[in-house]
Amino acid sequence: MRRGTTMSLSFPPFTPAVKQLLIANGAVFLLQALLGYLAPHAAMLLQQLFQLTPEAVVHGWIWQVVTYMFLHAGLWHILFNMLALWMFGAQLEMDWGYSLFLQFYFFCGIGAALVTVAVAFTGILGARPDVATVGASGAIFGLLLAFGILHANSEIMLFPIPFLMKAKYFITGLIFIEIILTLSSARQPGESTAYMAHLGGLLFGYIWLKFVPRRGFGFLSSERLYGLRNSYYRWKRKRAARKFEVYMRKHDRTDYRHDDYFDENGNMRDPAARDRQKKNGDARPPWVN
Repeated sequence: MRRGTTMSLSFPPFTPAVKQLLIANGAVFLLQALLGYLAPHAAMLLQQLFQLTPEAVVHGWIWQVVTYMFLHAGLWHILFNMLALWMFGAQLEMDWGYSLFLQFYFFCGIGAALVTVAVAFTGILGARPDVATVGASGAIFGLLLAFGILHANSEIMLFPIPFLMKAKYFITGLIFIEIILTLSSARQPGESTAYMAHLGGLLFGYIWLKFVPRRGFGFLSSERLYGLRNSYYRWKRKRAARKFEVYMRKHDRTDYRHDDYFDENGNMRDPAARDRQKKNGDARPPWVN
């Protein structure tokens, strides 16, 4: 990778989230291989339970929108995905941090699954709801899009070809190729479904970058939580102010004015500041706590 006038041929570091995802995917792939050799029926059951099958998802197997990302169809499939996760994901995790990176990764992966399920029932390009999808490609394509946008002018080498290309051109070409492959796979439902997942990952990656707050969903939920809490406290203060007003009127305090004691949010006004605002000759009694 090269940025500006400097070029580094060193590999990116194994950042914590990327390392955990690599280990999880590798462990599941090893389990698949061992079960396929030792217990083929168990391997088939594992595949059926955790692969993404739109027909099964709409009948309640909703865990598949997550678990399908950890299953892969072969050695080259997992190698490509894990290499891309390492090369591009590590940089994004260094930019965003552990939590935000994982939110983005699963947002793209789950979004790709939802797009796949939705399209499968439309029959577009031969897609069918009984065709299964596996692999982390949806999440990986989301990472590629984010890298291409956030590090647009960074130059990457198209290994093994010693050719440098800016990330923004690489991602543009990749999207174009994906669209062509999707359109040309209409007669092969399995392939068209997989390409739909890729495009779904790109779509949800763009949605995240465009609309999700920079601090992610955790920040969004905390802001809403604090907003609800503050609204509740404002309601309690206004309620207490109304009770105080009723109390004062019951005790024949005809000189009582609500605005003298409380602001529009029900907060008690400063007595000293209120006394300074009295006019000459005002005989109102002092504030009593």
